Amino acid sequence: MLGTLRKDLKAILERDPAAQGVFAAIFLYPSFHVLLFHRIAHLLWNVNLKFISRAIMLFARWLTGIEIHPQAKIGAGFFIDHGMGVVIGQTAVIGENVTIYHGVTLGGVNPAENTDQQRMVKRHPTVGDNVIIGAGAQILGPITISKCARVGGNSVVTKDVGEGVTVVGVPAKPVAKKRADERFTAYAIFDMAAADQTEKTLSWMTQEISLMQEQIKILEEQKSDHLTSDLLDNSTDDVDITNKLENK
Repeated sequence: MLGTLRKDLKAILERDPAAQGVFAAIFLYPSFHVLLFHRIAHLLWNVNLKFISRAIMLFARWLTGIEIHPQAKIGAGFFIDHGMGVVIGQTAVIGENVTIYHGVTLGGVNPAENTDQQRMVKRHPTVGDNVIIGAGAQILGPITISKCARVGGNSVVTKDVGEGVTVVGVPAKPVAKKRADERFTAYAIFDMAAADQTEKTLSWMTQEISLMQEQIKILEEQKSDHLTSDLLDNSTDDVDITNKLENK
């Protein structure tokens, strides 16, 4: 457990430029506090001391604003940046070197329906190694977020995310052209220049409207030319008639 906590501290120092050393990371970071409590509570849960483990995590929630169920499995090097409002459900599984931001939920779907039948089944997400989840994202259901994936802030994810894939939106959809790797990118921002499908559709519609406007302009010019030609023809006919009358 001590080795795991050392990796948790190392994660804070490596991923937060505001960290001012090990002493500050130990005493000033809610991420380390809640993980310290969770590592202990998880051990107690596994030896069937469930009430005590739940009580420990309740106190940790009061202290940090972060709610983690003691049964949740969390790998080494886990970092919860800012932390407030994070919820990690009972059957969630989190790999190593994962980073999540404030307001993230690793939750279930329809927890109030058939509660007894859900007690012994996995109903929360599995998050792979080196995943980054942006602030406010909601990861719901027994889905898998594969290693090195990126989830943009305030996204709602209800389907599996492939390895190295960046997803954004409600519901979350892939947006990046290339896959992410193990390198850390703050707030899961990675190759975000790629256009999503909605942007592509709007761009296509704009081009079509411009083309239609050009065609309308050409038609109006042609109509104007025809009117001018008709007027000239009518004027010529009138002149001819006048000349004939004068000759008579």
